[in-house]
Order: sequence, then C-alpha cells, then structure tokens
Amino acid sequence: MRIYYYKSSITIVKKTKYLVFYMFSVVFPGQGSQLVGMGKEFYDKYQTVKNLFKEADETLNFPLTKLIFEGPKDELDLTSNTQPAIFLVSYSIFNVIKNEFDINLSEARYFAGHSLGEYSALSCAGYLNFTDTLKILRVRGEAMQNAVPKGQGGMVAVLGSTVDVIEELLKNNKENFKAQIANDNSEGQIVLSGKIEDLEKLIITLKDKHIKNVKLPVSAPFHCSLMNNATKTMTEELNKLNFKNSSNKLISNVTAKEIFDEKNLKELLIKQIENRVRWRESILNMIKNDVNHFIEIGPGKVLSGLIKRINREVKIDTINNQTDIENLSI
Repeated sequence: MRIYYYKSSITIVKKTKYLVFYMFSVVFPGQGSQLVGMGKEFYDKYQTVKNLFKEADETLNFPLTKLIFEGPKDELDLTSNTQPAIFLVSYSIFNVIKNEFDINLSEARYFAGHSLGEYSALSCAGYLNFTDTLKILRVRGEAMQNAVPKGQGGMVAVLGSTVDVIEELLKNNKENFKAQIANDNSEGQIVLSGKIEDLEKLIITLKDKHIKNVKLPVSAPFHCSLMNNATKTMTEELNKLNFKNSSNKLISNVTAKEIFDEKNLKELLIKQIENRVRWRESILNMIKNDVNHFIEIGPGKVLSGLIKRINREVKIDTINNQTDIENLSI
C-alpha cells in the first residue's frame, strides 16, 4: 500500500507490520556522464523537449542538438560542449517528469548536483532560468578548459583510500609535488588535480604505498588552484546574473551544506571552480537531515553508484528513460 503526502515529501510504504518513511532529494550528474544519443527518447516523444533543444541551439548559436545525437564523441567530450549538453538533457528530463507525469519534484527536501550538476540543480529548483544557465555553462566550460594550456594539467582517481590518508600524504610530500583533492566522491573514491609532472610523482608515491590509482582521460585539472583564470572569468559573469527567489533548498558542493541566500549562492559558485566537490559529505549531510531517497536525473548512473557506496540503505532511483519515470514513486 502506498499513501502519498505531497506536502510533507514523504511516502509511506507498508511492509507487513513495519512502516518505511521516504523523504527524497533530487540530484544531477556532472561531467563524465555524457554519451552520444542521450535524451533522444524524450526528444522523439515530447514536443516540449524538442522546444528546449531548439531553444538551446538558438541561445548558443551552435548545433548542440546535432552534436548530442550524432557526435562525434570527442567533440561532445570537450568541456565547453559537455557542460551545456548534460544540463540540457537533465533539465529536459526534469520537465518531462514535472509537466508530462505531474510529479511534484519541488517537494524534494534538497536539490544538489555534482560540479556542473549544481547548475542543473539551481535551474531546476527555480533559481536561474533555462537560457541563462545554458549561457553561463558555455562560458564556464570554455573558461575551465582554457585555464591551463592543454597537456599541462590532469586528474588522478585514487581508489580504496580515505580523505584523511590522502590529505596526510599530500602534506608530507608538499616539497616533492603539489596536488589537490578535486572530488571527494564516495567511500574509497577520491580524485586529485594538478600539473602533469606533479601527478607523475604523486602516482609513484601512491604505488609505493600500494594505493590503487587511475589517471583520468581529462585535459584539464578541474577544481584546484590552477583554475584561477576560470575563477576570474566566472566571478565577472556570475555577478551579471540575477538569481530568482525559490523555496527549494540547494546543497553546495563547496560546503556540503544548505545555501541560504543569493549572495551566498554566487560566492559559493565562484569558489566551486577551485575547491573540492564534497559529494560524499553532501550525501551524508542530506541523510543526517532525514533524506533516505535519492532521485538522480540526467544521463548515466554515476551518482547513483557513488551514493550506493556511501550508504547502501537509502533508496535510489535513476531517471534517464521513460520507463524509469513510470516506475518512480515519491
């Protein structure tokens, strides 16, 4: 038996003599979730999605729709293209859920996203309109891509270790190499950014300590101090934007806590460029505040996998096709 309490964001599922209370948060993926053809099912079925894709092409003066559906993948993978593309698909799916299925996602306890996904969250939560979000993500992608000359920076994923261990390792080796934690993704998955020569030394040190690591196929060292030029650009561009008021609550990548006002929101989005994405802490803080159901909206299932590693007891729904929506209950 399912009883819906939309005002309280709670679904009660009766299982024999036990009651399970679900309070949900909506989360949006970041770079790395993109794939050629994403969102095509919704585009083919819903005129509202066709309209959004057309508006995106016109807003950016660029055939983003063609690139998303036809590739080539290496062009879709360019940061300046990936960021607005993933947002467009996530925003389209969100609107299908809301408008075509009449599911009230604004009853979510929180909205959150991983890196660029934070922009999907703030737009879907009503803080920034669709076209302004597309434009700022295009600028953000170009600024982050161009902050460091191609081939001079990179990222390394560390597996099976903890933030405390890696922070201590970086502190003890600061005279040998410089690297920063870019993403604290989940239990046992941490990503570091830095210059290529520093990352090579880091990899040797990790191997000496028998810590598993993987060099990531990215062309820039995101979420570290090497992104300083991107910070300057985004400071100027974000200060031009007027964010709207919304009753929906956002979680910041920088603090892993709730964002309280427009001034705070802009400051945190600027800081996000050079600071670590505290995804593990964000999930833990949402769980601490009674969330036990996460709904990932957008291409792929990356965040669902990370959340499962953080806490295997919570309910997780991944929404990237029609069937997923039909099976969704909140």
